[in-house]
Order: sequence, then structure tokens, then C-alpha cells
Amino acid sequence: MAGRLMLFLSLCCAWALAQGADPTRPPLDTNPTAASGAATAEAGSGLQSIIRRKTGRPAALIDGALVELGGKVGEARLIRIGEDFVVLRGPQGVETLYLTPGIEKKAVRKGKK
Repeated sequence: MAGRLMLFLSLCCAWALAQGADPTRPPLDTNPTAASGAATAEAGSGLQSIIRRKTGRPAALIDGALVELGGKVGEARLIRIGEDFVVLRGPQGVETLYLTPGIEKKAVRKGKK
């Protein structure tokens, strides 16, 4: 009987833990100035991932949609996929989207020890 009780309690605990927050989910936007729906939608948009395939065309995850090289995102066409960026060409011109827009890569020189 004690074994069944332990099994039941273990399953209850496992179910409760499974209801927790997803650790891979990005944090919610807590910006109080983003009052309009357009600003909120814009905050979650952009380049999310770059997919390099051994066979087939490379692709990018943009605004939650998988777009292959040459494919369209709205009215813009995906014309280039780089290491950490993609380039779109549309009616408004050429736009570059970065995986990490706030981070700039810099070369690091090895110092003498």
C-alpha cells in the first residue's frame, strides 16, 4: 500500500512540475510604452533562426515562418542568408535583419602575457 501511495504522490508532483514555465521561451516584453498592438507585434518579429542544410536551400525563421532563400516574407524577397543575418529586398528597398540586433561582433586580439 505504501508503494502505491508513493507512486501516486510522485505522479502528482511530476504533473505539477510539468505545468511550470518554459525555460526556452523568451521573456515577455515589459515595456510600458508599447501600448499599441502594432508596437507589441513589432517587438516579437524579426529574424529568429538561420537554418543551414547539407542538401537543399538554406532557410531562415522570420516572424515565425520558415522562409527559404528566394522565398517571400510579405512583399519582400529573401535574397541573402549570412552567418548571423539575412537580407530582404522589397518595395521599400533592401533591409538587413540580424539574429542579435543589439550585439556587435568585434575581433579580439591576443595580448602578450
